[in-house]
Amino acid sequence: MLATVLLVIAVVHSFFIKQFQHWAKKFRQGSVGENFFHLMGEIEVAFGLWAAVFISLSIGIKGYDKTVRFLEARDFTEPSFIFVIMALCSTKPILDAAENAILWIAHRLPFDRPVSFYLSIMFLGPLLGSFITEPAAMTVTALLLLKHFYSGEFSTQFKYATMAVLFINVSVGGTLTPYAAPPVLMVADAWGLDLQYMFMHFGLKGMLVCFMTATLTILRFRKEIVSHPIQHSSKGMTPLWLQAIHIFFLILIVILSHHMVLFFGVFLVFMAFFQVTSEYQEKLRLREGLLVALFLGSLIILSSLQSWWLEPLLAMMSSDALFVGAMGLSAFTDNAAVTYLGSMIPDLSERSQYALLAGAVCGGGLTVIANAPNPAGFSLLSPAFGDEGAAPFRLLKAAIIPTLIAGITFYVQEF
Repeated sequence: MLATVLLVIAVVHSFFIKQFQHWAKKFRQGSVGENFFHLMGEIEVAFGLWAAVFISLSIGIKGYDKTVRFLEARDFTEPSFIFVIMALCSTKPILDAAENAILWIAHRLPFDRPVSFYLSIMFLGPLLGSFITEPAAMTVTALLLLKHFYSGEFSTQFKYATMAVLFINVSVGGTLTPYAAPPVLMVADAWGLDLQYMFMHFGLKGMLVCFMTATLTILRFRKEIVSHPIQHSSKGMTPLWLQAIHIFFLILIVILSHHMVLFFGVFLVFMAFFQVTSEYQEKLRLREGLLVALFLGSLIILSSLQSWWLEPLLAMMSSDALFVGAMGLSAFTDNAAVTYLGSMIPDLSERSQYALLAGAVCGGGLTVIANAPNPAGFSLLSPAFGDEGAAPFRLLKAAIIPTLIAGITFYVQEF
């Protein structure tokens, strides 16, 4: 009950982060008041704060030993992995390799160059989540968008629409395989979801959704996109051998993604290599990854105690209700938590299994907490919205139509 109350408070807090940033401006620059409200205006800190309150109250209610045993029983591999993958994928060699590959494809599309580049980023970038994991795909795609489409010359409406489509496309684009997307991983073994099943029942629909949402965004903002030519030059690009070594580290860390002690060891070796090749590198982005890790760690602590109401609720739903319910619940409890609890329901029919998983991935773009990689994209893109950052309410509003497109695609073609 305590965890549920504090999770609700954290969610409400997250929707008012822009207001906290606004309040910070009322104080003298550098003052305690300004710094306090700026801190409260970080969505990652909001969840970290209420998770800390929960731990403190738990120590008072249950005692220190029981609280420590509870925390040690949680699995914090995913937050740790996302921190590592965000740091690696934000390096210049990885971004250069991704930009070159997407530009190569964009040049072969029969559209204006900015349109082709935007379509390639918003379609191909999220689909990478099925192979190099969703956090890696989110980081690379968000940074390419930040570089080329999030300057002050683009409208705020375009930025919100793009962020919403990015979140939804990453959520559905990670379903081509059974081993990359968190909500799929939670049920793949329990329900026997193999590569063929995922590609035929989910992957093809995910690709279609990625293409439709990206295309509709282009049609809506075509004049704005075309009026800003893509600035790309091979001058200043990192050497190919360096890009290849970074990709090797990326693949190795993805392969070891379920073993924290191993991928952290590889990351430490990478850090040493990063220092050796510093003449080709830019400043390593660690702050964003640490904040996202804090966010996800806090969400694990609070959401792991929601089964008392979520599991009975899911068990009583029909397949149609499961589809809609999973979409809605994902927006506020994380779609991986929804599918994990669904996997514990005994004798769930194949139709209901599909409805639960499809609803969860379709709802993965509605809010920042709906899908594990979303905080990474939000953290990277939010500064482009000004001093007060992006507003979760406006993101939710921008995500409604793309989410409906995803929901209709996954529902109509299967039911």
